[in-house]
Amino acid sequence: MFRVLDMRITVIGEEHIPTTGGAVLASNHISYLDFIFCGLSARPSKRLVRFMAKQEIFSHGIGGPLMRGMHHIPVDRESGSASYEAAVSALTAGEVVGVFPEATISTSFTVKQIKSGAVRMASAARVPLIPVALWGTQRLWTKGRRRELTKRHVPIMIVVGEPLTFGADDDPAEVTRTLRVRMQQLLDQAQRDYPETPGEDETWWQPAHLGGSAPEPIDFATED
Repeated sequence: MFRVLDMRITVIGEEHIPTTGGAVLASNHISYLDFIFCGLSARPSKRLVRFMAKQEIFSHGIGGPLMRGMHHIPVDRESGSASYEAAVSALTAGEVVGVFPEATISTSFTVKQIKSGAVRMASAARVPLIPVALWGTQRLWTKGRRRELTKRHVPIMIVVGEPLTFGADDDPAEVTRTLRVRMQQLLDQAQRDYPETPGEDETWWQPAHLGGSAPEPIDFATED
């Protein structure tokens, strides 16, 4: 499908994803398709990524069988302990788990509040925590916009950062704040290096601080 649509996909920093052993990929979230593109970042390392996704997707008539077939991990937001334990078990077994710490799509296209689950999982399983930034995916299908899955020649930027270094005794909330800063830095890089700027009728996909018409971000404290 990517070849047919002639998507211009650029992956930067893929060498930071280990070829063996567990790892947590913590990505920003701007599109319903982010799990596909974040997963692409691990292909050079010949890894498959299991993503944590809300339970409702697994209940969908079409999406459910696909998600279960790909062995992704359902998250019940009312009781997340089972999904957390499943993720830690997968990490301990040497798998790569993908997480969207913002939990929901950011309509401002900046990194909003993030939860500490990614940090706590990486700490519990003693695996690397790797920040990832995606840009361009919002142009295909995002919250509040009509999906354009057949749009051709869309550039997609995937930037993988160096693993965060922290110890078991470090405060998860503090590490989470560091993770958020690093994710935003990677997103800034992706936006800066993106090869296209929106036309007058497409400013919706550009964040406000870059002159776009996306909503201004609302700042929140880090949540558990």
